[in-house]
Amino acid sequence: MSTKQDIITVTQRRELPTAFKLYTGSAWMALTRDFVEYLLLGWESNLPRTLLMYYTNFVSSPEFYFQTLLCNTPRFVPTVANHDLHHIQWGKPAGQHPLNLRLADKGRMVSSNAPFARKIGRDDPLLDAIDAELLLGRGKNATAGMFVPGGWCGQSGNCSAAAAGVDDWVLRPGPGAERLGRLMDRIVRSEAFVNDQCK
Repeated sequence: MSTKQDIITVTQRRELPTAFKLYTGSAWMALTRDFVEYLLLGWESNLPRTLLMYYTNFVSSPEFYFQTLLCNTPRFVPTVANHDLHHIQWGKPAGQHPLNLRLADKGRMVSSNAPFARKIGRDDPLLDAIDAELLLGRGKNATAGMFVPGGWCGQSGNCSAAAAGVDDWVLRPGPGAERLGRLMDRIVRSEAFVNDQCK
């Protein structure tokens, strides 16, 4: 059975809305719990549902819906940061698709402080390096065998709270959290963030 879906185009054009302004951006984003609750419950208005209907049958609607809802809701405008938290490398000139990251790109990828990266080829050695050095904590100065360094793993590498002798709610940030913190500091201190991302 084929999973290919055809895109049907029509000649009839929709009029641009006058009740809200349209915005676009990345399909990848981090959303706050507060915003997601608003998205689901739409306390103050019917805008979340209105936009859902407006963006029905759009190609790549996630690249429009969340940004439009955020930037048309005054309460959330000050929280918008124009960054998708990905490390991506583009060719020169930049094409439609990013370059595949390789093992030689690992240093730049880690120093970007981004928690996500793309694009990495299937079975690329970079994936093994990420597993071994970043996720499993087997890199320099890390405890061998730990999954993600944190409070629940203790020094033994056994990640059950009881075996580690710590409360299961305790989580101490590791190097990845510190890198993410540096990235978030840079984003919220940027001139673009301070001067309103929804212009």
